[in-house]
Amino acid sequence: MIAPLRFFLVFACASAALSIGVSAVAAHTLTLSAQDAQALAWALDLQRFHALGLLVLVVLARQVGPNAWTMASGALFVAGTLLFSLSIELRLLHGIELLRPLVPYGGIAFMAGWVTLAICGWRMQRP
Repeated sequence: MIAPLRFFLVFACASAALSIGVSAVAAHTLTLSAQDAQALAWALDLQRFHALGLLVLVVLARQVGPNAWTMASGALFVAGTLLFSLSIELRLLHGIELLRPLVPYGGIAFMAGWVTLAICGWRMQRP
């Protein structure tokens, strides 16, 4: 497996595991406002969803061969996770506001990752 795909696989697994851990901590030890609890739940849901997206991407790239579209899509999913989900989690759990202005760019990265993956699927050779 080439290094970028290995990174995407490890990142997806770590991201999914982290989202479960943060969910457990939030459920059992935190007292958040209803609005903050909803924001955290949304960030964690998107983190898990995009971890699964990265796993699908790795499987696809292993079948059709890695290309610029799969690599770009994976990089955008990673960027989206860091800029959107982890930014929100750091703000709500640790009060770190530094990355808050980058959250919208994380959402854009998530959307661009799906569009890029769709282009990859469109361009795939038929069997």
